[in-house]
Amino acid sequence: MYRIGEFAQRIGRSASTVRRWEREGRITIARTASGQRYFTDADVRKMLHPGFDELTRKTIVYCRVSSPGQKDDLASQVTAMEEFCRGRGLAVDEWVREIGGGMNLKRKKFLALMDAIERGEVGTLVIAHKDRLARFGFEYLEYVAEKNGCTILIANQESLSPQEEMVQDLLAIVHTFSCRLYGLRKYEKTLKGELTGGGR
Repeated sequence: MYRIGEFAQRIGRSASTVRRWEREGRITIARTASGQRYFTDADVRKMLHPGFDELTRKTIVYCRVSSPGQKDDLASQVTAMEEFCRGRGLAVDEWVREIGGGMNLKRKKFLALMDAIERGEVGTLVIAHKDRLARFGFEYLEYVAEKNGCTILIANQESLSPQEEMVQDLLAIVHTFSCRLYGLRKYEKTLKGELTGGGR
């Protein structure tokens, strides 16, 4: 919920302009029991995207595996999610299948999905498990989704989160930090050499 000043800032207008629009009947403003004006993200979207209809928000299922060799796992994940959605009575508008590591937050389809969420186009995002979306930082992604009116529905099927992917991601972390430590040691050695040489 935003107060009038926050709302005005988000849509690039002044608070006085918003008040004038209210007087002219161009916008309808909700009020609390005490009479305080307030706005929501839906109000922001309506102003920034006049043709946007909240009822047209999509339900999207996102399925992911880490490597091309896991195509069978991806197919199984899709099948399981189809059953899950049927059981929940969810009408799915779009299925997104992606092959890419869970630690890579620059995956093409993942970024396109997050952009759509931030534009307010997605009402429900369905995933098998938290790490299908990202190995780390899920809470932040969920925060971004909720802020833009999107609910992330998690089937929580651990069987659809291959253990070998976790091992690969952990090895990637170890490798990254090993390289950084090696770089620090090399830098420290060079620095000591320069200090020693400079003191002669």
